[in-house]
Amino acid sequence: MSMDLALMLTSRTLWAAVLISAPMLLTALLVGLLISIFQVVTQIQEMSLSFVPKLLAVAGVMVISGPWLLRHLVAFASSLILSIPSYL
Repeated sequence: MSMDLALMLTSRTLWAAVLISAPMLLTALLVGLLISIFQVVTQIQEMSLSFVPKLLAVAGVMVISGPWLLRHLVAFASSLILSIPSYL
């Protein structure tokens, strides 16, 4: 019983982490890919050229998707806390 419970909690936690981090990671991936293509085409090999746009894009996505991320995190945490009595 406790092993099934641990696996279920681990699965739910990992899935929540994936959902919460996915918008930022995908944005950084897409912006990095676009900047890399731009650097190859123009032959500009400046390191800060890839860092600054990724930083700004990820910050923008955090601002835009912040309420959704916070709702999802609060719902996960509250369901976890409310289900503690059933784990005992």
